[in-house]
Amino acid sequence: MMRCEGICPMAIISINGKDIEVGDQENLNLIQAAQRAGIEIPHYCWHPALSVVASCRMCLVEVGEKRPDGTIIMQPRLVPACQTPARHGTVVLTNSPKARAAQAATLEFLLLNHPLDCPVCDQAGECLLQDYSYKYGRAKSRLRDEKLIRPDKDYIGDQIVLFTDRCIMCTRCVRFTREISGTSELQVIYRGDHAEIDIFPGKPCNNKLAGNVVDICPVGALCSKDFLYKQRVWFLKHQKSVCPHCSTGCSIWIDWNKNIVYRIRPRYNPQANGYFMCDDGRFGYHHVNSRDRLAQPLSRHGSAWVEAGWREMKQIILQHLDSIAQSDRGQSLALVLSPWLTLEEAWLAILAVRARCPETRLVQGPLRDTGFDDTYPKGPRGESPPSERAKFIVRGEKAPNRKGLELLIRHFQKDLLTWEQLPDFIHRAEIRHAYLFACDPLYHLSEQELRCLSNLDTLAVWTLFRNGFDAVASWLIPATSFAEKNGTFVNANGLAQSVRPAISPYANIWPEARFFWELSGQTGLFHPASVRYDIARAIAEFTTLACDDLGEYGVPLGV
Repeated sequence: MMRCEGICPMAIISINGKDIEVGDQENLNLIQAAQRAGIEIPHYCWHPALSVVASCRMCLVEVGEKRPDGTIIMQPRLVPACQTPARHGTVVLTNSPKARAAQAATLEFLLLNHPLDCPVCDQAGECLLQDYSYKYGRAKSRLRDEKLIRPDKDYIGDQIVLFTDRCIMCTRCVRFTREISGTSELQVIYRGDHAEIDIFPGKPCNNKLAGNVVDICPVGALCSKDFLYKQRVWFLKHQKSVCPHCSTGCSIWIDWNKNIVYRIRPRYNPQANGYFMCDDGRFGYHHVNSRDRLAQPLSRHGSAWVEAGWREMKQIILQHLDSIAQSDRGQSLALVLSPWLTLEEAWLAILAVRARCPETRLVQGPLRDTGFDDTYPKGPRGESPPSERAKFIVRGEKAPNRKGLELLIRHFQKDLLTWEQLPDFIHRAEIRHAYLFACDPLYHLSEQELRCLSNLDTLAVWTLFRNGFDAVASWLIPATSFAEKNGTFVNANGLAQSVRPAISPYANIWPEARFFWELSGQTGLFHPASVRYDIARAIAEFTTLACDDLGEYGVPLGV
């Protein structure tokens, strides 16, 4: 185990006889070093984003040191792997008889008062207590006394319920509310074997990051009321995607079954959201499953709406574009692009429309914006930290692709026209026709905006719901949700990430990309990577996207 001083500044440690190299500046503990080697050290209380408390004692291992002469001196006592740094020359045994006996004893202690309710527990199937009991625990309990029974607590938060009997007191949730959200609603009350997790009286855990305590709970103690008893996790399929609810662009897992989305979970991304996500994104998926969504293209005939087939609607739009092109080459047409569209959808829409109406004006569509970013952890008086010291940011800009859309529009026209500027063009009759993408399910047009749109001669709207558009539109065309899209979002920091479809489009509607792919006369099937290549070749800011796969963490644009 020689170290090449000055040549390869790497610490070399041995875990179960396997040598592992660790960079001098990496600062890993033994759990992290073992993970790098594909070796599992069981743990409950440790989490990479939280402080180390070494309270669960599940990660006890044998540790020693290899001397320069090759001899190994082992410490007589076990040490917690989460609290022990990976230093050069360290020798670790995770599977020795002493370590296995400690793991089994720890599990037996944790299970003394734990109820055997796995058949009804929401965590069953992804529970570390189940997994570790099978791998490291005893087959039978030796307890002969009555188990302690504690009442469940459904008042922990609006979205959280605590099954007190299942809690193993790892305190991950307490540390999260103190160190990440900074709101400190959760605490440990009582002492010894009576200790419980609870809230401060009258202060439920309702901060914007509260749902994360369910994710980091290693057992079934903290559960989401939104997901509770809805679906067994082994029936769920999982898809990697991106949260659309703000320009942070959190990497997420979409969990679904039988074309129904059941929950959204954060997916680790050091370039975007880290380990967590906000509750706006976590619980903001219900519109995807709504039965009130538009299922068929609709065409206005007088005061009545008539269903049209998708190919019929494509012909209607083509004829409409041709008629505008003959009159003014598209000077009177506005293509209002939503920042909820992917890069590929917006690109194809622009090319398809401008191929027939080259002077069409491009407009950045409606954008919800609170005007400020919500940063965490909060201070003792609820004050927000500056952005450079924030551990998590909920962006005030409530759209996933505003930056990417702006770069696209500026490529095609010098000035960026916004939704707020559109009424002036309509009032001056410079714009008499519009194709509007209203893809944000939470944006509802005001009466003033609807009155303004009613002054248009024709209006085609791509939308998930009617939302009052049936009073002013000429055509209503169903839009897809984020869980049905295939393409790319660019977040506020210029990080491009892949958005992947988890479920099939509702009622077999055509995704926007397919509609404009066919509208422009393309043959074959829409392929996001091919379109992304075209964008990268045409626009300098997107050159880094000329690749088949954007990877696990996305690709920075450098803008």
